[in-house]
This record gives sequence, C-alpha cells and structure tokens, in this order.
Amino acid sequence: MSGRELDFIHDAFASNWIAPIGPHVDAFEKEFCRVTGAPFAAAVSSGTAALHLALLLADVGPGDDVACSTFTFAGSAFPIVYRGATPVFVDSEEQSWNMDPRLLEDAMVDRKKKGKRVKAVVVVHLYGQSADLDEIAVICGRHDSILIEDAAESLGATYKGKTTGTMGRIGIFSFNGNKIVTTSGGGMLVSGDTALVDKARFLATQARDPAPHYEHSCVGYNYRMSNVLAGIGRAQLGVLQERVAAKRRIFAAYREALSPMPGFDFMPEADWGVPNRWLTCVTIDPAKAGFSAEDVRLRLEAANIEGRPLWKPMHLQPVFSGAPAFVNGISEELFAKGLCLPSGTAMTNEDLERVIACVKSVGK
Repeated sequence: MSGRELDFIHDAFASNWIAPIGPHVDAFEKEFCRVTGAPFAAAVSSGTAALHLALLLADVGPGDDVACSTFTFAGSAFPIVYRGATPVFVDSEEQSWNMDPRLLEDAMVDRKKKGKRVKAVVVVHLYGQSADLDEIAVICGRHDSILIEDAAESLGATYKGKTTGTMGRIGIFSFNGNKIVTTSGGGMLVSGDTALVDKARFLATQARDPAPHYEHSCVGYNYRMSNVLAGIGRAQLGVLQERVAAKRRIFAAYREALSPMPGFDFMPEADWGVPNRWLTCVTIDPAKAGFSAEDVRLRLEAANIEGRPLWKPMHLQPVFSGAPAFVNGISEELFAKGLCLPSGTAMTNEDLERVIACVKSVGK
C-alpha cells in the first residue's frame, strides 16, 4: 500500500457510500484516464469482467472466432468461452514473447478458408511488455477484426510512447492483488469511443433502464467496482511510476547478478516500448546450466521463497483441448525453461540478495 489508502477508505465510510458506484469510482475513472491517456474509462469488478464486457461490446457471440495470445493466463481466454465463441490461439515471437503478427495473419487466412472470420483479437501485453501493436493493428484492419488489448499485466508500460491498453478499440486492465497497482480486486475498461464505455457501465450495473422502477430490456451483469475499492485505487495510482521504477530496478538487479551464470537468460526488451517489468522472468537452459528451472523453483520453495513457472500456453491446457492453435514452439519452450522470480515492490535489498544467493546455490 502507498500509505494514503486509509484516507480514501475513511472518506468512503464517513460518507456511508460503500456499495458499487460512488464519488470515488467517478474520480478513479477520471484519474485513470489522466494517468494513462485513455479518453474514457469504466471501473469494474475485475480484469476478467472488463474483458467479458469488451467482447460483448465487440458483438462477439456463439459461433464467432476470437484470436487470443496462447502464452498468457487463462483469464485472457475464459471470457471468449463465456460469450460462446471459439478461441483461436496464436503463439509468441522472440522479441517480446507476445503474439506473433505473422502467425496471427496465418490464423486469419486459415479461418477465412474454412468459412470463418476472426471477429476480434485479444492481444496480451505479457508480463508487462507491449506486443507489436502496429503490425497487429494492420492485420486486424485488413481482416475487419476488432483489436482488444489485454493490458492486465502492463499498466505503466508503453508502446512507442503511448500507454498500453489505450490503442486498440477497447483495452482492459486488472487491479488484482498481484498487479502493479491493486484495489485488492478490480479492473478497468477503456476506449476512445464514449458510447462503448457508457454501454459498458450500463451493462455492468445490471443493465437497468432509466425508470423509477427496475426495468430491464437486456441482460446485464453485476460488474461495477465498489466506492471503497475505487478509493484504494486512487491512492495506488499516485505511486504508479514509483512502482514501475521499483520493478525495473528489481529486474536489473537480478539480471546483473544472474545473467553471467551459464544457461541463464532474461525476458528481452523489445525496442518498440518500455515494459513495466511486472514480473522478472528468467529462462534456464539445463544443457548449459546443469540444472533446470524446476530445480531452481524447488530450491527456492525449500527456502520458503515463491517462484513460479512461466504461463503454461493455453493450447496445452486440458480445458482448451481441440481449440484451433497456430504455434511455432516458442511458448512451449518458454514454459519448459522459464521461471518467475519474486518481484514485489516491497522487496528489500536483503530480500533480493537472499533470492539471488538461493538461485546461485543450485547445482553446488
């Protein structure tokens, strides 16, 4: 926490405005736009809820295809299924580990040959680094697909000087407890189209039509953010750049200490943007290191230090067995060799040194 959260929470309690919507929600949306450059924003209950609404606003429904990064968390893909659509998974490129534009083009062409059209593309900015948006946007335009940015992990990151999540037709963010800015749970939907954002708010508030009674002409959702959590978010936004700087310092410390070790490599930084380094991700080649990423994870676990494998690609997940996938082996190799190291902004230098020492002790 930044230290200012309790001021906003006390204000919410003092005003007795606790439930979803409220003055802090309105202020959080405006401040979020000011910080990110997004024209319009709607605060909701989670990043997953924001993505669900984004797909609904894109008119995605049963029988539609939606291209999605395969190297990501399941929350990027599940909302596609909520809408009754088919996820079409697209593998990564080496520069940023994000969606490969060439494979996206292959997917578009292939689905068209099969009488299908990819109605929308969910591109994930993985581990806080932007995908190659210009290339992907051109492909979306050529095939009449709506570009949705999943910036759940990348708040504070940029692509060619612009904040990730603000360049597609719709962008979504997450404020889950593990994100760079947290409201404990929450999300944001943004767009340059005010009508889309207004509709998102309407749908997220149980789609209640204007009337003195409860009138509903379409199905809605209970997706709005609470006034209390929005207050927490306002305080968190104030330290976003400090958080990004801290994440990047942590990454740099790990890279300086561990990159000289045989077989160790780190998530690259593509020249088109600046990542927020949400998590420090390392790959370990067991043929060169003499041990695997799993060996390191287990050594960390024995020392009561949490490390996690990189995301298991969606096309390998049992729940998506049989889904169309356009793969090149990159995400599978990253999953096999990758590890996320502790990256919390509350880490001290002593914490970092302890993790580094533990990693260096493997194989000795």
